[in-house]
Amino acid sequence: MKSYFDLIDQTFEFPTEEFRVENNQLLFNEVNLMDVIEQYGTPLKLTYLPKISERIQYAKEIFNNAIAKHKYGGKYTYCYCTKSSHFSFVLEEALKNDIHLETSSAYDIPIVRNLFEKGKISKDTFVVCNGFKRPLYTEYVTDLINDGFKNCVPILDNLGELDKYESGVTVDEFQIGIRVAADEEPNFAFYTSRLGIRYNNIIDFYKNRIKDGKSKAKLKMLHFFINTGIKDTAYYWSELSRFIYMYCELKKTCPELDTIDIGGGFPIKSSLAFEFDYPYMAEQIVENIQWICNKNNVPVPDIFTEYGSFTVGESGATIYSVLDQKLQNDKELWYMMDGSFITHLPDVWGLNQKYIMLPINNWDNNFHKVNLGGLTCDSMDYYNSEAHTSEVFLPVIEDDETLFFGFFHTGAYQESLGGYGGIQHCLIPAPKHIIIDRDQRGTVTTKLFREEQESDSMLKILGYK
Repeated sequence: MKSYFDLIDQTFEFPTEEFRVENNQLLFNEVNLMDVIEQYGTPLKLTYLPKISERIQYAKEIFNNAIAKHKYGGKYTYCYCTKSSHFSFVLEEALKNDIHLETSSAYDIPIVRNLFEKGKISKDTFVVCNGFKRPLYTEYVTDLINDGFKNCVPILDNLGELDKYESGVTVDEFQIGIRVAADEEPNFAFYTSRLGIRYNNIIDFYKNRIKDGKSKAKLKMLHFFINTGIKDTAYYWSELSRFIYMYCELKKTCPELDTIDIGGGFPIKSSLAFEFDYPYMAEQIVENIQWICNKNNVPVPDIFTEYGSFTVGESGATIYSVLDQKLQNDKELWYMMDGSFITHLPDVWGLNQKYIMLPINNWDNNFHKVNLGGLTCDSMDYYNSEAHTSEVFLPVIEDDETLFFGFFHTGAYQESLGGYGGIQHCLIPAPKHIIIDRDQRGTVTTKLFREEQESDSMLKILGYK
């Protein structure tokens, strides 16, 4: 085993669904990345749009299959969690698949209105409005309801939120949901989530404020979210079961309650060694909900999910070149790249997130252990381990060669957390962003969405212009 290709081939089941090598160059979803690099240069971010639709259709398929297998009496609805990526091309691609939306803040609502004006959604589209809401957010949600968006469903995060809608909503009736304050993971700093209404308050709140026509609000949805997402762990199944028992208890006194939103999404591939049985998890969720409801003699609810990273994460990649190599302390080899983890991939240093990292070219070269260094002066601007190992290996750089490499499945959260288009650490510019699609014949197309950020935009933000 001498070449980098040999290393990957003998370590993993390779090629994979997303990756293969041809002529010592990496193809990502059958897109030759060297062709993209030769056209646009580095650093760059890219979004492969067909992957978004593929993930949505897959989730719909496995949940609908689970519903059919267990003869489940409710329906499944897919919502896209907009906070994972607000870009117009992401929303427009996702909405091609008959899905609905979940929002998190006030400025999501102008996006909803823009999509409606463009004909991408209708007033029948579900807009599930989550989050602890500032006055502007509740005002925007109220305006949506008054304008006929009948499936705009504000999810109450605290006991006082309903007052805002009751004072502002002018239609005869509107829908609401309640977020349940779930317990956090055992190793978390707090016992219970800061978000949502605690279990012991929910039924009394419904009876005192909503039941028997006390409010124009109709309680349609009970909402559940845990930060771990959907995982096959005792913690997840315990919290989900507790939530479903709450639904059953509330359903007995609230007949209009017919929907649960189980929040938290499926994990995405962070390593070539990643394994997750998506169909099994969908089946288990459906089966558990059905079993608890049958045990309590209540009708099963319709099921909503709100997937963010799962929708858009695997569509993204971030591509760099190696500017130089440095040997420090006679043992630590650094590949210095033309970008920054601090600004471009903040989850790497902030959450110790691992992504699939692979070279784009030179797969036939020998390999060695390296550390990847970013351009900022911050000591955390580095990457030195993969999800499957505590080390990073890349091809040896021969004389007069340029090595290109990429981080893959980076399509969720990184732009918003990194401050896309704004002021970033050491004034590192946001890289150019390329949209990759396929035409009706399946031919790859590329489009420049944004050029690399220029100094003039930064000077304007900073008050120099």
